[in-house]
Amino acid sequence: MPSDSLYPVVGLIVGLIVGLTGVGGGSLMTPALVFLFKIPVDIAVGTDLLFASLTKIAGVTAHSARGNVHWGIVMRLGAGSLPASIATIFLMSQLKAHGKPLDGIVLPLLGISLVVTAGAVLLRKRIIRAGGKLFGLSEQVSNLLAVLVGIVLGVTVTLTSVGAGAIGVAALMLLYPKLRGAEVVGSDLAHAIPLVTIAGLGHLQLGHIDYHLLLGLLLGSVPGIYIGSTVSSRLPEVIMRRILACVLLVIGIACVVGG
Repeated sequence: MPSDSLYPVVGLIVGLIVGLTGVGGGSLMTPALVFLFKIPVDIAVGTDLLFASLTKIAGVTAHSARGNVHWGIVMRLGAGSLPASIATIFLMSQLKAHGKPLDGIVLPLLGISLVVTAGAVLLRKRIIRAGGKLFGLSEQVSNLLAVLVGIVLGVTVTLTSVGAGAIGVAALMLLYPKLRGAEVVGSDLAHAIPLVTIAGLGHLQLGHIDYHLLLGLLLGSVPGIYIGSTVSSRLPEVIMRRILACVLLVIGIACVVGG
């Protein structure tokens, strides 16, 4: 494992990228911890989930104050994701109790999640345009599909810590094309907090949390996100997103092949 002094550096770099692009830290944090610093997959995922739950609170508070959170959508997503997360934690505990390693499951799923995230980042504008035209769904069907999306996110986020951001936003854009962009982001963020918190607490119970790592990441990420957000208006967002998507795509393929 790396020296504790490097943990804030990881948090700072990921925080900068999150501030510049708006893409969730889990898409970068978990792969960085696993591949660059050789931290065990379960520790990386568990620590990143608690890290995410703490860093997202300020964001959802701001969105809620501006009326950007559609609580009905949040409830429907949560109706699927929270039970799915709890069930996934239970399954992980059973596998761990029987001495079965999770790397063979988590790494390929992490890779698939990163590839899908890369696609969501690259095709963001097309997804927005496709919204109502692609499916023409009724509100009732959209609400039902939101619960199913929640189930998928619950399992994926709990196993990999990836998916609550870009994938969740892409799904909401398709299911609810009439929502404003800020409402999509705010609603997805509001749903992500209870999801990553429950998943993180589940990993805590399983002993998958490194507290020194968590503190170091928080120390670096807070100024990183602030600096990235401050300078983001001076940089071409499209280019930044394309570079990030290509990086996620390469890492994702490496996870699938390596898993």
